Amino acid sequence: MVKHRTRAAARVGAVRPVLEDLGERLLDRLDDANQGFGAALDFGGRGAIAPALATRGMEVTSADFAPAMAAIAGGKPLVLKGPNDFGLEAQAYDLVVANLSLHFLDDLPGALIQLKRALKPRGLFLASMPALGTLQGLRAALLDAEEACTGGVSPRVSPFPELWGCAGLLQRAGFVLPVADVEEITFLYANPLTLLHELRDAGETNALLARDKTIPPRAMFPAALAALPQQQGRMAVTLRMAVLTGWAS
Repeated sequence: MVKHRTRAAARVGAVRPVLEDLGERLLDRLDDANQGFGAALDFGGRGAIAPALATRGMEVTSADFAPAMAAIAGGKPLVLKGPNDFGLEAQAYDLVVANLSLHFLDDLPGALIQLKRALKPRGLFLASMPALGTLQGLRAALLDAEEACTGGVSPRVSPFPELWGCAGLLQRAGFVLPVADVEEITFLYANPLTLLHELRDAGETNALLARDKTIPPRAMFPAALAALPQQQGRMAVTLRMAVLTGWAS
């Protein structure tokens, strides 16, 4: 994960407009809060969250596992110690925002507990993550193409949680008034390869330990991309973005 994000730090500007749009969809939930926020933690925002929080008058710390990504995220940079111990100060923030930055963590319940611990009493946790059904067409097309080319399959798209389980994860971590809902966003691509380039630029390429690390057959990706559904003559890919909110007691 750190290597993916370090490599992406030099390229993420190419996809920042997309990340900013998705981030604003998440930050719209702040309009429903009946309190102000002073100190905010941007957890893995990749430059799309900290500037938006700063324009709302907050003092923002940008935390990331990759030093290069923390340095360009837009807030005061903070390099996290590791996935099992973030090294965050307890009760330091009024608001924690994790925009599309939790789904590569092996211990999601443990991560939520750590982020709750970083919140002050009555602080707000706001997060988004891909839910089950995201990139489903790409996942199925890659499996079919790989089986046709090699006779076997390897996981090439990360598993995503079901929406119903997200609120339960928040409750398990100790958040009160946990809420999880979903937005479905469809992206259309005239050039199918643009999807793969954007996933790379955002640091979202395959990081599964169980993935096949050998070079795939040259014909596999073109075959998979050609099989993806079309809308308006373009390749269609869906993001099911789960939005999570919870409060520290």
